[in-house]
Amino acid sequence: MDRLLAMQAFVRVVEVGNFVRAANSMNLPKPTVTRLIQMLESHLQTKLFNRTTRRVTVTVEGAAYYERALHLLSELDELEAGMVHAKSKPRGRLRIDAAPAVAQQVLIPALPDFHTRYPDIQVNLGVSDRPVDLISENIDCVLRGGELTDQSLVARRIGEFHLVYCAAPAYLERHGKPTHPRDIEADGHKVINFFSPRTGKVFPFTFTNATERIEFEGRHVVAMNDSNATLAAALAGLGIMRSTTVMVQPHIASGQLVPLLLDWCADSIPIHVVYPPNRHLSTKLRVFIDWIAELFSCSDFVQRQCSLQGLAAAAAAAAQPASPRALDGLPLHA
Repeated sequence: MDRLLAMQAFVRVVEVGNFVRAANSMNLPKPTVTRLIQMLESHLQTKLFNRTTRRVTVTVEGAAYYERALHLLSELDELEAGMVHAKSKPRGRLRIDAAPAVAQQVLIPALPDFHTRYPDIQVNLGVSDRPVDLISENIDCVLRGGELTDQSLVARRIGEFHLVYCAAPAYLERHGKPTHPRDIEADGHKVINFFSPRTGKVFPFTFTNATERIEFEGRHVVAMNDSNATLAAALAGLGIMRSTTVMVQPHIASGQLVPLLLDWCADSIPIHVVYPPNRHLSTKLRVFIDWIAELFSCSDFVQRQCSLQGLAAAAAAAAQPASPRALDGLPLHA
């Protein structure tokens, strides 16, 4: 029996709750995982799981063994990470999950640099707005926007995105261009709302200036839980949307969207890199976290000021005939 592999299989079954998901996360056949657990139980002369046709639960002895096994496996990872070779050439598979805007506009374009620095790290990148379970899905870290709701996770804030309101020219031709946030409520405007994939709660529109803060949901024709779908709805002229400048800047520059109420600030979205507290911070994960923090610190898309004069300039330029290079290097904040 490979005792180390059996111990790893046992820990994965405990973390994900069944043999099938554990086998899939370890890239092993399910019968292999079952046999490893059986041999481990025989070796320890104790029952680690209570099994029924519907569920697998850990026994009292299994829970105690899990705590010690997890500690030993973390110590082993730390030992390997401390070797000179591991420090100089981190290697292995890194499982990351990121929201579409973060992945498509910031992370993916910069991945060639990461691969040049760390050619032996294989990145498995999940791209979605859905909430993920880092433990059960065996994900090393996630890049997420918004305030954190799970305080048990370890998070490092790496920046923030600024939000901007905009609409398609065709929509504004039909409904007029609002000059004050209250116009959106009072003048029959339609909005495109975004609701949480986790709770279903709609995120309200927020507007702030030096003396006032206004907050409302608005009357929506459609609400979505995916940022790309929300952008597509705005481009189709369905209503006024709120999105990050990182997503809308190219469409404002091309004239497909018009920024609105730039003298009012929308709330910004903090961006965190998050990983499980019981997951050892391996060398490959540590170098990725440091790299992504460096990337965001240098990115023009990471907004830290309310002023969006760059978007206003883009909108003005889009309305005028311009050469293809006229908007190259457009700043996203003043």
